[in-house]
Amino acid sequence: MNIHPKRDREKPVKIGKLFKNGRSQAVRIPAEYRFEGTEVEFRPGPNPGEVVIAPRLERTGSLKKFFEARAKLRPEDIPEGFPWRDMRPHDRDPFE
Repeated sequence: MNIHPKRDREKPVKIGKLFKNGRSQAVRIPAEYRFEGTEVEFRPGPNPGEVVIAPRLERTGSLKKFFEARAKLRPEDIPEGFPWRDMRPHDRDPFE
């Protein structure tokens, strides 16, 4: 029984080493898979027991900055049919 049905057997496999660093477990990653930055994200992989390691996305700011940038867009900059193209800010109490 193959417990890894999605694993591509055609691609070459690289091996990383596990080691302990204090009370934490660490992985030595092969050079060709080196990450930029200082942090990575971990999430469950597609198959049982697998873990996906990905570069952590840089946080660019707050939701407030997003809405400020969105407010600067002109209607002609937004593609026809885009969900909020024709929406305008509402001046009402959201709890009414």
